[in-house]
Amino acid sequence: MTYSVAVSGASGYAGGEILRLLAAHPDIEIRTVTAHSSAGQPLSAHQPHLRSLAHLELQPTTPEILAGHDIVFLALPHGQSGQYTDALDDTPLVIDAGADHRLTSQDAWDAFYGGSFHEPWTYGVPELLVGDGRKQRENLRDARRVAAPGCNASTVSLSLVPGVAAGVIDPSDIVSVLAVGPSGAGKSLKTHLLGSEILGTANPYAVGGTHRHIPEIQQALIDASGTSTGSGAQKVGISFTPVIVPMARGILATSTARIAEGVTDAEIRDAWQSAYGDETFVQLLPEGSFPRTADVLGANTALMGLAIDRAAGRVTVVTAVDNLVKGTAGAAIQSMNLALGLPEDRALTMNGVAP
Repeated sequence: MTYSVAVSGASGYAGGEILRLLAAHPDIEIRTVTAHSSAGQPLSAHQPHLRSLAHLELQPTTPEILAGHDIVFLALPHGQSGQYTDALDDTPLVIDAGADHRLTSQDAWDAFYGGSFHEPWTYGVPELLVGDGRKQRENLRDARRVAAPGCNASTVSLSLVPGVAAGVIDPSDIVSVLAVGPSGAGKSLKTHLLGSEILGTANPYAVGGTHRHIPEIQQALIDASGTSTGSGAQKVGISFTPVIVPMARGILATSTARIAEGVTDAEIRDAWQSAYGDETFVQLLPEGSFPRTADVLGANTALMGLAIDRAAGRVTVVTAVDNLVKGTAGAAIQSMNLALGLPEDRALTMNGVAP
């Protein structure tokens, strides 16, 4: 069976990456691409690297144009997807790459985003542990509505959920510092993301607990603990600091957490090995090895190195992802494959591009 697809926000980075991956998918026909201010222009004017899709023209993003497809991807700025999702009730599968349907707590939404709160959808990170040894892919099978993750949020969550689920780290004392490429901020013109502003420097932003991905990380880690409701819910305290560095793509997340009392080194490493030993796209590197962002460019892979710092009493996890692939578009398509009952890795690669 071939599924017809519409991609909104097709002129942006996330939309372009969704299209790049879908173009190689044997079960997908990309029928419609939409944009806002770029409507009426050829797709190739904004995504000149997508040669197989150069015949497509950007249409206006309206519910009427998006309707009538088997699958709709919404790659829109945060706060804009919700106005379309209600009108797409008859669409068999809708995948939102924005934040509108990620959070389960309206209080968290109000505190970090504001505006209208929309119902939470099935979270699109298949490898996440969600309690009782289960993984999120079980919830994604046959899903009709999927919320693709925030790239920073899924990177940190994947880094730490094995330790939280196994009880080998203290989730109330987490510190994460991320080196991130500016493509994660989208394609619209922003002065602080100009080449002259980021080349040759590293720029911290959203410092002091203000980044919008914090509640998304907390939500994932609480779910992993298996105590997401009631008085037994674990407290997740995280100091989260992203830093823009001069690379177009990539996230290198260094996350540390205090080791739980009485836990051995073997138990710590086994928690991550047990979680990801059989996974295709999330891989724990051999002891003493740590990833580079260069190793995952263009790949739907999260590479992870783990160190145990007994002097500090902390576990350190270093994870590298391509923010546009595993962090966004790859996660969306991996989730789509599960929802459709297709092989999970279809049209996705674990191999990066080098040099």
